Amino acid sequence: MIQAAPTGEVPKEFSDAVATAALALLRPELRVAETAAPEGLAPCALAWAADVEPSHATSDGEYGTGRLVFLCDPERPEAWGSAYRMVVFAQAPVDPSMGADQFLPNVAWSWLMDALDIRGAAYERAAGTTTTVLSTGFGELAGNRQGAQVEVRASWSPTTSNLKPHLEAWSEFVCMLAGFPPTPDGVAALPPQRQAP
Repeated sequence: MIQAAPTGEVPKEFSDAVATAALALLRPELRVAETAAPEGLAPCALAWAADVEPSHATSDGEYGTGRLVFLCDPERPEAWGSAYRMVVFAQAPVDPSMGADQFLPNVAWSWLMDALDIRGAAYERAAGTTTTVLSTGFGELAGNRQGAQVEVRASWSPTTSNLKPHLEAWSEFVCMLAGFPPTPDGVAALPPQRQAP
């Protein structure tokens, strides 16, 4: 569960939304903590950072990370079309063969959209990028094996103050990107193919 308690004078739109965010039930594979929100993007903001840390992990390797920023502006910026905007960053290491798959960016984006839709998150104006990075060591790093990671940056505008499904969808998406199967029915996921540490 996410705990968030803003202090001081805040708009009702913000306090109403934060109350629903506190009800979100996140996946147990995630370790989530509130973190500093970027300044200057909106009058009110909250941010969370997450690391995928499954209890059954058999190695110390990284599984994936995520960040979620909730922005609120009662003036309803034209670009948002709403008083709210969610901004997401997520990345995870993948097997180099998966990283080289030209369809991986499309699949990663579809996982995010599916997670939002299945959780019943009301939103509009979704936008984002997906990036895959392949790396090979040279010189002093020549002994390192090839590596790959997938990265997603996205944003969308919630159309209501109910943030619970948005946070739960983010939780689902970060775990799916890290190679863990979805919890709801109806979403296809690739089997975990992480790079060995």
